[in-house]
Amino acid sequence: MDYDVVVAGGGPVGLMLACELRLGGARVAVLERLTEADPTIKGAAITTPSAEALYRRGMLPALAEVQRQTMDRFRAFLRERNDEDGDGAPDQGLRFVGHFAGIMLRADLVDRTGPGLGDAGPAAGISFVAQQDVERLLAVRADEVGVHVRRGAELTGFDADDRGVTVRTSGETIRAGWLVGCDGGRSMVRKLAGFDFPGTDPETTCHQAVVEMTGTEDLNVGWTTTDTGVYAYGPMPGRVVTVEFGGPPADREAPVTAEDLQARLRHVSGVDVTITEVRTATRFTDHARQVTEYRKGRVLLAGDAAHVHSAFGSQGLSLGIGDAMNLGWKLAAVTGGRAPEGLLDTYTAERHPVGAWVLDWTRSQIAAMRPDPQSRALRKIVSDLTETVAGTTYFVARLSGAGVRYELPGDHPLIGRSAPDLELADGSRLADHLHGGRALLLDLADDPEVRARTAGYAGRVDIVTAGCPSRPELGAVLVRPDGFTAWAADAGAQPSASTDGLAEALGESFGVPEGAVAAG
Repeated sequence: MDYDVVVAGGGPVGLMLACELRLGGARVAVLERLTEADPTIKGAAITTPSAEALYRRGMLPALAEVQRQTMDRFRAFLRERNDEDGDGAPDQGLRFVGHFAGIMLRADLVDRTGPGLGDAGPAAGISFVAQQDVERLLAVRADEVGVHVRRGAELTGFDADDRGVTVRTSGETIRAGWLVGCDGGRSMVRKLAGFDFPGTDPETTCHQAVVEMTGTEDLNVGWTTTDTGVYAYGPMPGRVVTVEFGGPPADREAPVTAEDLQARLRHVSGVDVTITEVRTATRFTDHARQVTEYRKGRVLLAGDAAHVHSAFGSQGLSLGIGDAMNLGWKLAAVTGGRAPEGLLDTYTAERHPVGAWVLDWTRSQIAAMRPDPQSRALRKIVSDLTETVAGTTYFVARLSGAGVRYELPGDHPLIGRSAPDLELADGSRLADHLHGGRALLLDLADDPEVRARTAGYAGRVDIVTAGCPSRPELGAVLVRPDGFTAWAADAGAQPSASTDGLAEALGESFGVPEGAVAAG
């Protein structure tokens, strides 16, 4: 084999997956057809799961610096608008934590005591990081951990058998144990492998762009609903979004011109703006599709290759990063002989329901954005709900991914959820101990029997013994490499039942101990 895994696609999801595979010891190559990163405007923010994943790999300082620079640009735009309008606070527009169908969600109406809303640690403060910045930071990390990124190498075909995959590019043939398609919504890997891709057809034509324009005095900042569609202006200087409900574009591949954007924005906003320059622009729709399974033999999919949907809510990147985190450690364990191939079956089982939910979430936003009377009535009800603490908390929890829970054995409330970023007595936090991409056993009650259960998992499970003053009821927590809780027990639990559950969780996630492998 030339590599253990070939990843097709060098965007954020492909790079994240490749980095996770390398942390797990796999030899990995990334094939990216573009010679340089795509500068076209994409998502302008990330949700909490993405921020958590990057935080757990030691990338929080870099994210925080990108966000600081972005916030400076936001404030400059708002100051300029306020000078034009003669009113408004300097931070007007920055008091929100996202939107549902263009209905802004106020930060002061979020109850942070709910599961997943108040326990993400510093990652909860990161959101204004654009997709291009995430890709840039991951490219640096990929180089640091030893991922072989081949730019200008386009996958043209492959043949898979029981022992591996022969991948063909425009210039060479590569033999690998596994192939993962992270090559976007029009995935060549998905098409060639024959994955079923059912879903719903589009009914909108949407544009997002950064432009130079005049006549903007009457444009509303933020999201605005009109009789002809929906548009957004800001918070980046010159950023505009238009949503029209006349069906999909006749030619999605046609260049997005200044004249086209100007006509679209005038039509939706009713304001006679003049666009003089297009810095970056893209066209998209609301088609929503998902493969029925994420694996066919030696070929797997992640990110947009496995699921596509509208961009509203900035959840696409988070969904793909979650796929990469879930698959990376599992595939690395299988290629390294540390876990049986059956572990990969849990990838579809755990991630497919999350993808299906996000597709429905975006479909529901389209329903609340349509200009017909029935949809406008629905929108009014949703708007009323977002003026309450309970309503806003619900929407923010869903938007942030706080509701994700995998079906894992055990009845402790932490099991299956993203682990809380516990602050330990030694001053460290849980995320500080996940930088190496290994599982983590937090022994919070200094219990030698709990620690003994990890015998034979050296190199797969790190052990940290330290108290947690803020959560004295917790006795021990086993965290998978992707940051999800595989097992947990409260202090004072029956030792035998507690450690039996730990042994089961270790076997389910990480295979049998080394001694048992040798004995077999």
